[in-house]
Amino acid sequence: MIRKLRSGEYRLYSRKLNPKTGKRRNLGTFKSRAAAEKHERAVQYFKRH
Repeated sequence: MIRKLRSGEYRLYSRKLNPKTGKRRNLGTFKSRAAAEKHERAVQYFKRH
């Protein structure tokens, strides 16, 4: 899940909520949306291999 920050950067959040905090985990901050999407695919691949 990618959100745009006020600074103009994009942050990748986990899809599930963290049960301890009730918020989504930050999986990285990126300068461009394309970079965030690329990393999101890498994370999804890693989770299944």
